[in-house]
Amino acid sequence: MPKVGMGSLRRQQLIDATIQVVAEVGLKGATISLISKRAGMSSGIISHYFGSKQSLIEASVQYLLSQLKISDSPDTPYDRLMKIVDLNFSSVQQADASTKTWLSFWGQSMHDPELYRLQEINKRRLVSNLRYSFKQLLDSKTAYDAAEVTAALIDGFWLRCALSRANQEKFNQAKEYCKKYINEVLEQHTHP
Repeated sequence: MPKVGMGSLRRQQLIDATIQVVAEVGLKGATISLISKRAGMSSGIISHYFGSKQSLIEASVQYLLSQLKISDSPDTPYDRLMKIVDLNFSSVQQADASTKTWLSFWGQSMHDPELYRLQEINKRRLVSNLRYSFKQLLDSKTAYDAAEVTAALIDGFWLRCALSRANQEKFNQAKEYCKKYINEVLEQHTHP
């Protein structure tokens, strides 16, 4: 009889292995054999828990997306904005395996409808979360614009850091630029 909780542990081990393998060889090169070998499991275990390589890839992307969710919402809209920026530049999002997996995912999402769907969900969620907080501090039009620009800054700075294989200091600097923009928008539109 299988141990209680073993399924979720094995699923997470396979997701972690997938992220590592994708970081090394890209999405196209990440075979079931390489992933299962990295996880220290048989190839059949992927079919057992995920049904297919594609489902495992999607679960791995969903895991990375889950790391961007705010688990405990800050008390103020301003603190929430800062938390959103922090999550997007967290150590998990800066890790070499995560950056390479994100880059592979973004590239492949242009050709894969399911990965594109996940990317669109991610994009809309980021803008929506930013807009929700900005709307509590600014008029609707300014909040909309500020959310769009902040999302673009987060994605752009993160992408620039990831592609240049930046160190933690550069990621932190990028995070501060995003926060500086938020502070400037709020200052400009809340003080006459």
